[in-house]
Amino acid sequence: MKITRPSPSEHAPFASTYIDATAKALDAMGTDHLWSLLVTQPMALVELLDAVDPALVDYAYAPGKWTLGESLVHVSDTERVFAYRLMRVARGDTTPLPGFDQDAWVPESRTTGRPLDDILTEIQTVRAATLSLVKSLDEQAWGQVGVASGHPISPRALAWMIAGHFAHHLDLTRERYLAR
Repeated sequence: MKITRPSPSEHAPFASTYIDATAKALDAMGTDHLWSLLVTQPMALVELLDAVDPALVDYAYAPGKWTLGESLVHVSDTERVFAYRLMRVARGDTTPLPGFDQDAWVPESRTTGRPLDDILTEIQTVRAATLSLVKSLDEQAWGQVGVASGHPISPRALAWMIAGHFAHHLDLTRERYLAR
């Protein structure tokens, strides 16, 4: 399944950060197949965190920054939102979809003391559902366009955003949480 890079007309300008992160991750893998990246990302995260002290889940790399647990739950929360938007748009729903306030959601995730392996299982489960949805779509579904956060959005852009948001947080985990 080839899911090509979305054009700028298929997403809000802020989404370019995630689209570019996806392109960078694909280049690093030596492929242009988004599906391969979507499939491998959760295991890459599990492998990265395999040998870390479980107490790291409550570590924040700077004052006012999210803990590792909060950051990881944010990844699964955001993927759920993006996948929901992807489904709605792919099904031809043209109802404008609202944005969400990630900074308001994070404290409500209540990750303090939550086991890291539990959070990683959640991420894998959310990605499995996303993969099932992505795999189910046909060409007509991929061509739909809806509105989210006041901007046009396509299922293709949302799939790229899911991968790019994950790639962004994988890099943050490696560079900020594990480089202490």
